[in-house]
Amino acid sequence: MAERLAGQHVLVTGVTGFVGEALLHLLLAEVPGVRTSVVVRPKGSITGTDRIAKLLEKPIFAEVVEAAGGVEALMAARVGVVEGDLADVPVLPTDLDAVVHCAGDVSFDPPVDEGFTSNVVGTRDLLGRIDEATAASGRDIHYVHISTAYVAGRRRGSIPEAPVEHDVDLDRELEWGLGQRKAVEDRSREAELLTKERKKAEREHSRAGLLTAARATEAARRQWVKDELVRIGTERARSLGWTDCYTFTKAMGERVVERWAATGKRTSIVRPSIIESALERPHVGWIEGFKMAEPLILAYGRGELPEFPAAADTIVDIVPVDHVVSAIVAVLAHPPEPAEVGYFHVSSGDRNPLTFNVLYTSVRRYFEQHPFTHGDRGAVRLPEWRFPGARSVERLLSTSEKAWKVADYAVGHMPRSDRARDLARKLHQQGRRLEFLRRYLDLYMEYATAELRFSDQRTMALYTSLSAEDQQTFAFDTAVVDWPHYFIDVHCPAVTEPVRRLDELRALRKKPAATGLRGVASGERIAAFFDMDGTLLSSNVIETYLWVRLRELDSTGRLAELGRIAAKVPSLVQAERRSRSDFLRGIYREYDGARLADLDAVVDEHLTSHVLSRLSPDAVRRIREHRAAGHETVLITGAIRPLTRPLLPLFDHIEAADLATDERGVCTGYLASSPLVGESRAAWMQSYAAERGIDMKASYAYADSHSDLPLLEAVGHPVAVRPDVPLYRHARRSHWDVADWASPSGSVRSLTPAGSGS
Repeated sequence: MAERLAGQHVLVTGVTGFVGEALLHLLLAEVPGVRTSVVVRPKGSITGTDRIAKLLEKPIFAEVVEAAGGVEALMAARVGVVEGDLADVPVLPTDLDAVVHCAGDVSFDPPVDEGFTSNVVGTRDLLGRIDEATAASGRDIHYVHISTAYVAGRRRGSIPEAPVEHDVDLDRELEWGLGQRKAVEDRSREAELLTKERKKAEREHSRAGLLTAARATEAARRQWVKDELVRIGTERARSLGWTDCYTFTKAMGERVVERWAATGKRTSIVRPSIIESALERPHVGWIEGFKMAEPLILAYGRGELPEFPAAADTIVDIVPVDHVVSAIVAVLAHPPEPAEVGYFHVSSGDRNPLTFNVLYTSVRRYFEQHPFTHGDRGAVRLPEWRFPGARSVERLLSTSEKAWKVADYAVGHMPRSDRARDLARKLHQQGRRLEFLRRYLDLYMEYATAELRFSDQRTMALYTSLSAEDQQTFAFDTAVVDWPHYFIDVHCPAVTEPVRRLDELRALRKKPAATGLRGVASGERIAAFFDMDGTLLSSNVIETYLWVRLRELDSTGRLAELGRIAAKVPSLVQAERRSRSDFLRGIYREYDGARLADLDAVVDEHLTSHVLSRLSPDAVRRIREHRAAGHETVLITGAIRPLTRPLLPLFDHIEAADLATDERGVCTGYLASSPLVGESRAAWMQSYAAERGIDMKASYAYADSHSDLPLLEAVGHPVAVRPDVPLYRHARRSHWDVADWASPSGSVRSLTPAGSGS
């Protein structure tokens, strides 16, 4: 085959993908007479040429690069770069002999317009560029289209290497698919949907602010658009007999190719089944990224895949990637006659079937020998699959999802506590697991229940026509694969090795939240913003009011005051749920008639030691670390300013609530200005930073409440400290640091820290 292809110029698309990269390696390593060009789009400021240079620095290309005298020499001699994208196919070289089209959307559930754009429009436009190159050079270009065996859709039984029979109107479906983005975007802006999402967002985010709720509403609308485009594509595909939008649009892409081939072009269509790690080349177990089986294998090894919706004897058709690219090279070297499309299945199920039971027992045996571990608790307990059927698995998952929703609602309405936060953490983990199971159940149900056997007679006829040397160099007879050996000794070790390495790094890493403070560079200013109540101090504004008030009352007066405040608590709680500002105003009305100077004196003389005793040692340590790193430390709190006086030595600036006073210095029960809560905190921070030249992306913020979401979002390094449940959930979704600063040991909770007779 090397002789047949010698001197040819072959263009390849999709070389930054799994199959394309393996194909480029095989051509460079075993077909030295071939010159390749690759279509690669720039990525940000990185050019297509730089991307290929980086690709060729990977270990699998080391021998080829060394033999050529370096990456630059290899590219100059054998790897040309055509910068462009299938969304706007560039002009192709005019001296091409063949084109191998590996690129395309390989997601099973793309938004319908994206599936059509990648798999149909991209193919159509590439063929148009090939026509231009042919017209300019007069060369007979062989086009090799990489499709999927699953274009067969929801058929059953033996699938021949032939066109897929259907009477779908390609042009009408293409027009429809490309038009769905606008239609769905328009529907997403209708009042009914927006009202529903806005009310939901305001219920969740009203304490943080209405703009925060508005951003959440818009995020929900965009997610709805994406989900709806996926749903529409899936339903349209299944209504026409395909498993999902991926196989539907790949089948439509084949129809584009068949139309083009009918005009007298040399065309081959290669249909691999499920492509997994290499059996031998470029090395045993080579794989890039997660494919179809990897998430399921890893989830099973972690004990998180209790069942699978397949029958034990159903065939799962898997093929190693090196067999796929070897078959592509063989097809490339044997072009069909003009106008006769050659179809080739690269599959295993017809001659070397792998059943789900063999897959399961092989993977289980691997993890029994090489288990994942749960810290000190030892090996993960592996689920025992009984293959109860798809309906039973669906029923079990639906029941679990309903139970999770009830528990999640209950935890979301629990009072703040360590127990509530621990339950939220466990529910978060369980929710992610259920999301994973739901996603993969919905995606793979069709494949797990498919009764397909892809005939590969034509592919094997091509293989047997090769010389013995070529059969060894370009092996693609899948009958030789020993499936238990493949999974136990090849595939599972390759899939789990990077995960195990990551687990080891996580175990070694000491993680106090937001570690790794860096010093300030010349001319740079970084700040650390801290909330007070609940973050630095285990207190709240009601409690701090009582600290001040109760010390001046006798025992009878204290009981009366406690009773009065207790009676107001329900209304105050309701006010806080509606508006943090209204809640604070209600509390600060209680200071009406107090002399501000007396409040300062009470704090200085009686409360300073008590306030400092309530400071978390972890918080103090963190503040000092920031100061040592040269960062400005800022306290921003809704507490009244007198109560922040004990903290003055720790901060460069304190922004607190100022009580309004009359001309005698007596408090009026009102604030001097609106309290800084929710979005107003973030606005103040931005203004403060702008005045002082502080880099907010490099700055830090620490807070404990969902109402402080805007404060945390305003900086590049947010840290949720002993967060309430809503903030905890947001922090986990956003991958923020979560700190658990312990309360000071031995601190006693007292409402009369300085009062006599307490």
